[in-house]
Amino acid sequence: MDQVKKNKRFALDGVLLLDKPVGLSSNDALIRTKRLLNAQKAGHTGTLDPFATGLLPLCFGEATKFSHDLLDADKTYDTVVHLGVTTDTGDTEGHVIAQHDVAVSIEQINVALQQFRGPIAQVPPMYSALKRDGKPLYEYARAGITLEREARNVIIHELTLISYQAPMLHLRVKCSKGTYIRVLGEDIGKVLGCGAHLNALRRIQVGSLILDNAMTLDAVQKVEPEHRTSLLMPVDTLLSEFEAIHLPDALADRFLHGQRIALSKEGLDLAQEAGRKRIYRLSDNKLLGSANLQEFNVLAPERLISTAS
Repeated sequence: MDQVKKNKRFALDGVLLLDKPVGLSSNDALIRTKRLLNAQKAGHTGTLDPFATGLLPLCFGEATKFSHDLLDADKTYDTVVHLGVTTDTGDTEGHVIAQHDVAVSIEQINVALQQFRGPIAQVPPMYSALKRDGKPLYEYARAGITLEREARNVIIHELTLISYQAPMLHLRVKCSKGTYIRVLGEDIGKVLGCGAHLNALRRIQVGSLILDNAMTLDAVQKVEPEHRTSLLMPVDTLLSEFEAIHLPDALADRFLHGQRIALSKEGLDLAQEAGRKRIYRLSDNKLLGSANLQEFNVLAPERLISTAS
């Protein structure tokens, strides 16, 4: 009986910002955290490679409905590029396939970096989870098979040189979704003529969420089990970049039933631009979900909080 009680899972709603350690996959980090919180439903918002560390937002319960917003969000990384050594995976987990002398100056590095700011095209690496015929590319790579991959357009919003102590190049990168920092490091090495791979990668921001607010697995485990749910941030943490709309109770009920609401006809004239919004009930400030504010102030429900009724 005690064992059954111990393993009981609870319906928790919220977000935990995890500082993922090196050597652990994102899914393993999620499973461990889910177990620590005895949570029924959980998901993460985009993977970090096992060799990478840093911010991994974990969503629980109703928050999983909004995890896709962070998949689409810009990300910021600190990375160390090891010049002169190329590996088959583009990072420290691979085998060395080429080595070259490194004799590049700060001036040459700055010229090279300029080529990668703004919109660029990247060829996804073979060691990635992208699928071909239902099978991840990394499975082909491990079998010694290299497939043609189409270049994808991404945006490097910021690319800052933090320091350079040959052969280590410390960079900060803010980029759009779909960007492979491993490929960026390799491409910088190609432009410099010496090759490169990533020595370290740490994610420090996802959308508006920052690493400073994250906890390690060890820190979570040190909290008494009955108090761990207090570590969760509210669901609307994931929607903080969107403007808020507060609906009177009658309109809130209609919203929760999935009805489109012509706000102007209901006496609510909003001085807000069209686009995605986070919706609250006016009486108790409870999050109801997200919606799109369309032309003529028509509010179209998008994702609803099932526990908000």
